Amino acid sequence: MKIKDVRTSKIKLVEHLGEVEPAWTPGTASITSTIGGYNFTEIELDSGEVGIGPVCDEITIQDSKEYLVGKSPNNVKHHYKYLMYRTRNVPYNGLAGIDIALWDLRGKIHGKSISEMLGKKKYKLIPYASYVILSDPDERAEMSKSMIEEGWKAIKVRLHHDDEELDVLTIKKIQEISKGKLDILVDANQAQSPYPWQPGVIWDLNRAKRMNQKMHELGCYWLEEPRPRYNFGELSELVAMNMTKIAGGENNTVISDFYEMINKNSYDILQPESMVMGGITPLIEIGEIAKKYNKEIVPHHGGGDLGVVAHMHLLATWDNSPYCEMLNDPPLSSYKNKFFIFNENLEVINGEIKVPNEPGLGVSIKEDLIIRE
Repeated sequence: MKIKDVRTSKIKLVEHLGEVEPAWTPGTASITSTIGGYNFTEIELDSGEVGIGPVCDEITIQDSKEYLVGKSPNNVKHHYKYLMYRTRNVPYNGLAGIDIALWDLRGKIHGKSISEMLGKKKYKLIPYASYVILSDPDERAEMSKSMIEEGWKAIKVRLHHDDEELDVLTIKKIQEISKGKLDILVDANQAQSPYPWQPGVIWDLNRAKRMNQKMHELGCYWLEEPRPRYNFGELSELVAMNMTKIAGGENNTVISDFYEMINKNSYDILQPESMVMGGITPLIEIGEIAKKYNKEIVPHHGGGDLGVVAHMHLLATWDNSPYCEMLNDPPLSSYKNKFFIFNENLEVINGEIKVPNEPGLGVSIKEDLIIRE
């Protein structure tokens, strides 16, 4: 059983929904919200079995094809290590598509889901509705009320207004309207760039410390990315305050960064992103690190569709993972827009979502949406 082809395929555009300005790039960039209308990766075996993964750029596809064709799909970890050496890994367009498609294939070959192969412990997860936009306190409170009505148990709110009192007021308004029915996580989005500048409000250490204390007093579960991602020393100061749990790691690109986080005690909660690190193979190792050093681990959102599903399989194997991130800021950024492409019905019901149990990823893309050249 050998790999026959590695290719890019397309998902037909079903609907253009509009433009969204995400909280992490205010005034500089928007996200086009669609149902479909993007590419994904397919790896085909000589038996006809196909594994699917997120999009890769053309260089990654060509380099991976040159290396993988004629090889067995089973040794996924070896393939990941070689390709990290052989080709480039562009965040959100790199090796994650190859790695996840290989894991999907491996599961299909052995008749097991990815989570079963890795030691499944949970069959349902608690997703949190990860908001996208930075809005006024009243609007965010109303959105949170809608989440309660839909059965969600947890939300994540973006907090980096020009006036930090608006950040505090946002949480107070949500608490007033939710009456303890939602776990509240907060994200400062201060680790978008490794450099001292990034779009939007830039927190200094003093603001980060103030917000750490205030979010603790308000009962928030974590404070995410309160300082730049390589500022391990200052992040450890925030952890040492022993107030709100400090979370981060989504933009860190290599496993060695996570060892440094552990050495410096920079985070209480590790948040690796497969779409940045080149797949779920490195996240398996980071999961072991988290377990060994008694850290919680909640991967970043995974891009919204196939990456999210891959993360769900990992989360099902970890006892130290309280939540699953799911971008959900309706209507333009509803999680359902991304999941529309699947034949399977992945839906949040009563604040929980079932982990797919079919072989591999356990999901398939609707055939009438696929365009192959």
